[in-house]
Order: sequence, then C-alpha cells, then structure tokens
Amino acid sequence: MDQVKIGKFIANCRKKANLTQMQLAEKLGITDRAISKWETGKSLPDSSIMLELCGMLGITVNDLLSGEVSTMDNYNKNLENNLLEMVKQKEQADKRLLSLEVFIGITATIVLFALIFIAAFLEMGVWLKVSLMVLGFILFLAGCFYALQIEQVAGYYECQECKHRYIPTYKAVYLAMHTGRTRYMRCPECGKKSWQKKVLTRE
Repeated sequence: MDQVKIGKFIANCRKKANLTQMQLAEKLGITDRAISKWETGKSLPDSSIMLELCGMLGITVNDLLSGEVSTMDNYNKNLENNLLEMVKQKEQADKRLLSLEVFIGITATIVLFALIFIAAFLEMGVWLKVSLMVLGFILFLAGCFYALQIEQVAGYYECQECKHRYIPTYKAVYLAMHTGRTRYMRCPECGKKSWQKKVLTRE
C-alpha cells in the first residue's frame, strides 16, 4: 500500500467534506496529530476506526486502502490487491513477532542464569542472594509468559490430519507438549490430536 497516496487521498476527501483536521479528529475521538500523520503518509488509520472514518468521508474501505475512488472497472482488482497486501503485511508482522519471541526467550534465560551466578559466587547477605534468585525467576517467568502470547497469536498451527490452519487458545498452547514451534494439540476442525507445526500463512 502506498501510504503517501492514501494520505493525500484522505486529505482531499476531508477537504471535500468541509472538515478541518481538528473537526475530523474530534468526531473520531482522536488527536489532530494522528490525522496529520495519516495525511503525510507517516501512518495508516487503525482498523478499529476505518469504517467510521470512511463513513464520514463518504468513501469505502477499498477506496481508502487504494488511495482513490474505485470505479466499477477497477473495484475488484483494487480489492484483490488490498487483500493481498494486508495478508503480506500480517505475514511480515508475524515474522517480526516470532523473532522477538526468540529474543525474549534467550534474554530471559540469560538474565535468570546471570542472577543465579551472581547470587551463588559473590559475597553478600543470604537475604540478598535469595532476592536475586527470586527476581531472576520472576523475570524468567514474565519472559516465558510474553513469549507464549506471541507463540499463540503469530501465524497459525496446521493440523497434520486434516491440514486445517488455525490460531489456538492461549491455554492450548500453554498446556501442549512441544519441540520448538511444533506442538501436540487437538484440532478444532477434525477433533484429532497431532503434532502441529507453526506456519505463517492461512492457506
């Protein structure tokens, strides 16, 4: 998606609707700075307010994401391109999240062992040693919690029985036996358990 093109389109539609940035921001319950960022191509409207924004500007979401009013001739083509671009952006975001998951896991483990090492080999009071070890375990568990959240929402798991791809619940991910990013879970589609691999695409 061409953010600069979309930004200019938003600005033109806003002006045609006789709205200032401040007036549009007030109607949407956001700051005029956010509107300015859209119109300069620095960011895109959040999906939670896209429909409301489009209603105020008298355009469709497809028009918004295309950066132009779609005619009957190019409507389907623009819609298809926008959907493909959104899928591509989700895949890229999921890749970044999964890299972050690895970073969090490694960092949490290093911090845990570093604090245990310090508590075990440096001269200090018993209460301080215990405090350091407790802190290490708390940070490690917090890291594991966030890593598991990322593992749940980034990408999909594919059932080896029916090939259905889905996002499992946090509980299913937490309780599942696993090796790396392969987890033994029950498929919500066929109801069978299998070793399910993490994949980035829905299809």
